[in-house]
Amino acid sequence: MKKIKKAVVAVAGSGTRLLPATKAMPKEMLPIVDKPIIQLVAEELVAGGIEDIILVTKWDKKPLEDHFDHSWALENDLRQAGKEEKLKEIVALAEMANFIYVRQKGPYGNGTPILSAASLVKDEPFVYVWGDDLVKSKVSFTKQMIDDYNESGHLQIGVQEVERDQVNRYGIVKLKEGTMRIEDIVEKPAIEDAPSNLADFGRMILDQDIIDVLARTKLGKGNELWVVDAIRDYIKGGGEFYAKKVEDGEWLTTGDPLNLLRATLKYASDREDLKKMIKEFSRNL
Repeated sequence: MKKIKKAVVAVAGSGTRLLPATKAMPKEMLPIVDKPIIQLVAEELVAGGIEDIILVTKWDKKPLEDHFDHSWALENDLRQAGKEEKLKEIVALAEMANFIYVRQKGPYGNGTPILSAASLVKDEPFVYVWGDDLVKSKVSFTKQMIDDYNESGHLQIGVQEVERDQVNRYGIVKLKEGTMRIEDIVEKPAIEDAPSNLADFGRMILDQDIIDVLARTKLGKGNELWVVDAIRDYIKGGGEFYAKKVEDGEWLTTGDPLNLLRATLKYASDREDLKKMIKEFSRNL
């Protein structure tokens, strides 16, 4: 069984729910306190053993590339000012992994980034990530998933329970009774048709079999290409696919103003230099 060393990260979305902030800035570069969302995602991946991070982008995502590159002028300024800790932090961004950039081509939908990067992960397992989903946990969730995969060989997707009135926003899974094996998975079902309130989110371990199924998957809801539809077809064809819950942590989406604020407050509340002030601010508010 091949080791997982690559991750494909979908970052080609436009972030329309966060306009006008995302008019000239990719949504993945919006800050969670003082780190952009995409940096927190990359740190999780690297902590899980990922060496090659493949970002599937579009024309307006150059700030992502700049963020993970060396900034010689800034580094020189920090060096001249004697700010060694900040210098180390900035240099480490460019050296934390091998960053590879691929332009997304194909129909709209969260399955398209996989096909855009397919030649770079051919015949090997990989982690697939949505670039605006965070998992805040004591141990990197990517590491949790890869450790599980190394032990079981299971393809898998991250899941978390959501309120029943929110199931129509996510892919919803139905588990085989008494197990974490997925029996069915439905993209954004009507509330009355949802098989559970267990929502999938942007952390998956996939392989060539899923790519092959996805390549022949028809466009689904909203005339988009959904990775969930490919997983469903894979299961119907006899493949095994499992759900994975976060241990000692939680999934935090950042794709809309309320959830972006919620994620920011949760991260800020864990920082020694901020948590006291955050609590006082919350009480006053």
